[in-house]
Amino acid sequence: MTATEQNILDIRQILEMLPHRYPFLLVDRVENYVPFKSIDAYKNVTMNEPFFQGHFPGVPVMPGVLIMEALAQAGGLLVMKSTDMPLENKLFLFTGMEKVRFRRPVYPGDKLELKCLLLRHKLKLWKMEGKAYVNGVLAAEAEMTAAIMDKEDM
Repeated sequence: MTATEQNILDIRQILEMLPHRYPFLLVDRVENYVPFKSIDAYKNVTMNEPFFQGHFPGVPVMPGVLIMEALAQAGGLLVMKSTDMPLENKLFLFTGMEKVRFRRPVYPGDKLELKCLLLRHKLKLWKMEGKAYVNGVLAAEAEMTAAIMDKEDM
């Protein structure tokens, strides 16, 4: 297996790592990751997404909060590939979002490119910059903070 193949995650591997399932799993593939640095992933946005029934009839637009969730899931995958901490009985949860900006709508048929850059981490806290693109054009961005939590503390 080459180094490049080792830095790709297919949907089966993503399903093993993330607790999310349809319709809330929002990462289809990881094209590259560098532990403790960055991740490049994507979500193929299709007309079959359940949220398009009501957002908005006749003018389907992906909700911004789901774009942020997709970035968070990509960031969670980066953290899981960056920590030696045992992750059984753990959840990776948002603790904050800052500097959120939506730059362009995301429509059915778009390939939502998800890029996260690790800014810093300390113990169980992680801060990342997330950017979502469509055809190389920035669609949304945010700084996201998250923590690894024990499930029993929930």
